[in-house]
Amino acid sequence: MDFSNQIILVTGASRGIGRTIAGQFAAQGGRVAVHYNANAKAAEETLATLEGSGHLIVQADLADEAAVQRMVETVITEMGGLHVLVNNAAIYEDHAIAKVRYDEWQASWMRTLHANLIGSANTTFLAAQHMMAHGGGRIVNVSSRGAFRGEPDAPAYAASKAGLNAMGQSLAKALGGQKVYITTVAPGWVETEMAAAHLNGPDGDSIRAQSPLGRVATPDDVAYTVLFLASAGAEFLTGTIVDVNGASYLRT
Repeated sequence: MDFSNQIILVTGASRGIGRTIAGQFAAQGGRVAVHYNANAKAAEETLATLEGSGHLIVQADLADEAAVQRMVETVITEMGGLHVLVNNAAIYEDHAIAKVRYDEWQASWMRTLHANLIGSANTTFLAAQHMMAHGGGRIVNVSSRGAFRGEPDAPAYAASKAGLNAMGQSLAKALGGQKVYITTVAPGWVETEMAAAHLNGPDGDSIRAQSPLGRVATPDDVAYTVLFLASAGAEFLTGTIVDVNGASYLRT
């Protein structure tokens, strides 16, 4: 895969899966815009790991539509365009229905949907406008196994990811004729800081045993798939949702 002369915006690239995705694009010659919300230090650390030059850090609260617009416009103006968007940023909050108050329930739904779904929808809209006007592009959404399997302790997270799946497939139909190709990856458990408490805790062995491979995904496993979907030759996969869960959950 060669992403030379390609400009890639990766949301949530300050750590975890996003950092690895950014690193793999840079290793293949891409110029990467590293998005973060609150952790500037982590974004700087990501930038320092990237091969090549011409990369950029951009900040935005994805729940703020004006900030999203500034972010995309900054990437296009300062980097000279936008060829690939990876909607990776997301939050996860426990809000089990039997354990929270009504106000807590509402707040979790609002925060999660704005960050995970509406923010990605707004970023996609702005990126797609540029791509349609400049010969096309690729958008890869990072969803979750939870969109299909359910998240009993975090239903807003599962719903946001199911919405992301539906948005990606809808826009794949809407934009394919204009050479904007949209695909989605749906990981299960991944070895990240966010998952460390669960994977290193008493449930760790049972989580790993969900897959016949006896492990959970690495960030590299997810990033390889993202790069493939964003690469030349993968156009006919537009609208596809790829499970990256080691056969821990099989859809029919």
